[in-house]
Amino acid sequence: MKVVVVGTGIVGASAAYHLAKRKIEVVMVDKVQEGKATSAGAGIVCPWASKVDDGDWYKIAKRGAKHYPTLIEELKNDGEEEVGYRKVGALCVSKDTDELDEIENRVSAKQQDAPEAGEIKRLNADQTRKLFPPLNEKLEGVLVSGAARVDGRLLREALKRAAQKHGAQFIEGEGMLIYESNKVTGVKVNGETILADSVLITTGAWAPELLKPLGINLTIEPQRGQIAHIQLPDQETKDWPVILPQTSHYMLAFDDSRIVAGATRETDSGFDYRLTAGGVKEVLDQALHIAPGLTNGTLKEVRIGFRPMGPDILPILGPVPDYEGLVLANGLGASGLTMGPYVGKLAGEIAIGGEVELDITPYLPGRVIHFTGD
Repeated sequence: MKVVVVGTGIVGASAAYHLAKRKIEVVMVDKVQEGKATSAGAGIVCPWASKVDDGDWYKIAKRGAKHYPTLIEELKNDGEEEVGYRKVGALCVSKDTDELDEIENRVSAKQQDAPEAGEIKRLNADQTRKLFPPLNEKLEGVLVSGAARVDGRLLREALKRAAQKHGAQFIEGEGMLIYESNKVTGVKVNGETILADSVLITTGAWAPELLKPLGINLTIEPQRGQIAHIQLPDQETKDWPVILPQTSHYMLAFDDSRIVAGATRETDSGFDYRLTAGGVKEVLDQALHIAPGLTNGTLKEVRIGFRPMGPDILPILGPVPDYEGLVLANGLGASGLTMGPYVGKLAGEIAIGGEVELDITPYLPGRVIHFTGD
């Protein structure tokens, strides 16, 4: 069997890797593009602390977090050591003790059937700052020890390299779908026709344009995120936990004395690849409010990514209705690096008609697809 995976962000790269390991013939197709969500994103793996009140979202996000240690071990066995993943814990921070009580109770309840969440521990202000020194001295925290952070770029490249070690091909270029009547038979890229039994679309916010020639209107929109990278010279930051204020913003540290602070959530942005004064100000104001100790850090860069946002919070996963041989994995929004590798694994299984371990009914593409003329 042969599968073409169009798009090699975290979902597509994971799908290709899992398929190639199973000796499926895989061709990865992708083009150079500014604003890819995986390239910009700094991943937080801590679904147990999320305020999202949707059981179907939590089900797949929880499985996504649980999948990570197995995936990282598999990649290491394939010689991939630089994967950008580290279990450092997460600190939910607030000045409001009642709010922290609610967080502790909520996460502790979820931990009962998710032991991978680790220990849940309440910390005073001094204990909190000891773990993340730049923090505002008035903040207290709830530590979720099982949480992790991910560098999306590093993990994506590790997955692609590992997929190729197992025989997958990679072609750089813009893929266009080949179809006859209501059957997708492959892709055309750089003038070459690649026939396949199944085509998996994982192109994020760019998927609607790819599907349009088939008369498919996919209700996915790009949401711009601006994310600041701040260098703290001579600081050893690799073990610092993820910081989760009770807003849409966050902070996490990486091995190279770097703090990532994000992110804006700019709907109706289109594919406008620009740093904006307001966006950068928003990110830095939020970061310095939570962590004044970052004030003298060096602003190394601000990355831009376009999250693929659907009409609801659930990912879009499954066969495209009315088209044989076409599978879609998309719409992960701000949860891309939390659940992306797991969604990719599921998508690969769907593409070869395998048995999927999760009921994908809530995530099926039919709910976000309209056909031209409908």
